[in-house]
Amino acid sequence: MPNREAQQHFPMVESVLNSIADWVTRYRDAVGHTNEFGQCSPDEVRQIAKDLGVPPGELRDIASKGPHAADLVQKMLVALRVDPKALEKSDPVTMRDLQRLCIQCSDKKRCQSELAKGTAADHYHEFCPNALTLDAVFRQKNQTAKH
Repeated sequence: MPNREAQQHFPMVESVLNSIADWVTRYRDAVGHTNEFGQCSPDEVRQIAKDLGVPPGELRDIASKGPHAADLVQKMLVALRVDPKALEKSDPVTMRDLQRLCIQCSDKKRCQSELAKGTAADHYHEFCPNALTLDAVFRQKNQTAKH
């Protein structure tokens, strides 16, 4: 076994190798070359999908989008003056459904643009697949506030 104290350290080389490793990780994440279920058996994947209420194929598709694929729904809730954390705590099923639809949305650029302009709350009915659920959440929030 080599003596650790005798090993030489090359900070510049280590820095370059770490940068390359970080780039490879970001690239793999960006192009979807991650294997989120690589350590799971098909039965485990089916069970996870069942627990979440989605088919296994949809679960794999959702996972392939990356960890930030549903971030816009959080911002949309804030634009509608709904606290995402409170909603997640009080109604996790609805929050999960909102996230699932957001992940699969094909209008993310419009959503980002409307959120950036501050007009998302006025126009989300035109592009958001979560519009009906968001309306229900918004109504529920307003009814709770009145009582």
